[in-house]
Amino acid sequence: MKILFVHGALVRDAGWWWRRMVEPLKQHGLETRAVELPSCDGKLSDDLYADTDAVRAAIREAHDAVILLGHSYGATVITDAATGERAVEHLVYLAAMIPDTGDSLASIGSGPAPWVRVTEDGYVELLADQLDALFLQDCDQEAKDGAHQRIVRQSALAFSQSVRAAAWRSIPSTYIVCTEDLAIPQETQRLMAQKTGAIIELSTGHHPFLSNPSALAEALATIARYP
Repeated sequence: MKILFVHGALVRDAGWWWRRMVEPLKQHGLETRAVELPSCDGKLSDDLYADTDAVRAAIREAHDAVILLGHSYGATVITDAATGERAVEHLVYLAAMIPDTGDSLASIGSGPAPWVRVTEDGYVELLADQLDALFLQDCDQEAKDGAHQRIVRQSALAFSQSVRAAAWRSIPSTYIVCTEDLAIPQETQRLMAQKTGAIIELSTGHHPFLSNPSALAEALATIARYP
């Protein structure tokens, strides 16, 4: 069993965000890979569907049963990418919005989030002064410093394009609610979680793979044992 981590919006260097999870999951017998999303590479032409293609390629390269974990924006990507991929045994939605077929991330939200701005040249940018307070409040200083170094602009297309199929309708799924998340309130997370088959709660902020990797690893190991 392999876990494929699909990161959130407006960041680069997927392996850095996931690096604290590798050893805890290895202790549970789980191999992992972090997938880089093209829409975060600075090109306007790379969009949600380019991200979907990157995740599908990673699934097919895994040569094993796969658990797909989508964090935040990554949930939209795995929802579109996993349909028809027989290797995918389970979907994990972590602190995320979950679109249905025909939805975009923008359409299920209530307008642009207050911590981003849309630029005139077609990008979405994070307001960096919001990062620590809303996303990293329970992280150590090393994690905060590293996160600030990896913030990027992202093609706005990725947020407005519709999901072509909703994989959670045909693949078993679990939602991990981060109860201390200040970016996506737990009430919103619980509403989204109603679309999944199971719910796990963690007392963490938006990035448990940085702030409490052992707790997240335990949750993922439980899912892997009972997919």
